[in-house]
Amino acid sequence: MTTQAVPEITYLLDLSAHGRIRTTGEDRARLIHALCTNHIQQLQPGQGAYAFFLTAQGRIISDVHILCFEDSLLIDLEPEAREAMMKHIDHYIIADDVTLEDETAHTFSFGLEGPATQAFLQRLSIPVPQQRESHLPWEDMAVAAIGATGYRIYGSATRKDEIWQRLQLAGAQVGNAHALRLKNFQPRYGEDITNKTLAQETALPHALHFQKGCYLGQEIVERIRSRTHVNRMLTGLEFPSGQAPEPGTPVLWNLTEIGKITSSHASHAIALLRVEHNQPGTELSAGGEPAIARPIAANP
Repeated sequence: MTTQAVPEITYLLDLSAHGRIRTTGEDRARLIHALCTNHIQQLQPGQGAYAFFLTAQGRIISDVHILCFEDSLLIDLEPEAREAMMKHIDHYIIADDVTLEDETAHTFSFGLEGPATQAFLQRLSIPVPQQRESHLPWEDMAVAAIGATGYRIYGSATRKDEIWQRLQLAGAQVGNAHALRLKNFQPRYGEDITNKTLAQETALPHALHFQKGCYLGQEIVERIRSRTHVNRMLTGLEFPSGQAPEPGTPVLWNLTEIGKITSSHASHAIALLRVEHNQPGTELSAGGEPAIARPIAANP
């Protein structure tokens, strides 16, 4: 008797609640470059970057995906940070030729997740970006590569229902964004990352560019870099029992509290832990359940 391989699932996520801020004007790249942690001025149309916006004290206002278009930059960010980011960027527009437009209400964003997603897109003749944070045009929309196995489709809200149905009919299954990100140990602003988090505490070094020049909050980032470490860092936790405790639950190492869970679902969680005890494979516990430390995803 032969067994047939189970096809990999491509999960479809409605991420339209995410903020989408469009910046235009001749000074857009210079301004955004001066306000975030990654190199924006070197981006060419079709490219992108993952970055943090920081306060002068080095705390994270938001993490963002920035996509470079011919005449604009599109900033994709979590819903909790949208209004604060609009005010933050606007505050620094003085004599700059920069215009901000909040496109959230009249656009959509869909996520496609899973190891079979590239093949799924190719089957539908949808262009597949090959570089992280890069994007390609598709009809009157854009397709971006976001994360380790994920893609996002951006378009006008007038086409939202049509595209959703097309993707479902092609075999994509509606997924749970919260469950998927925790399965991949991907931190999220508003839960794991907050306005009290330092950049290096996120375990997401690809958001930082150390040769780009001055930017808001750089002094704190460089001070931490010179010390070579932070005291706490986001860490994935896997619970063999399948019962990850609720956020706020203390995490223990040999009965000593070393941090707290920041988000959880089923057998997976993310916690902010003391770095002395967060190495992958370290045996920990939380809420009476044994746990194993896992690395944070390198590509949120």
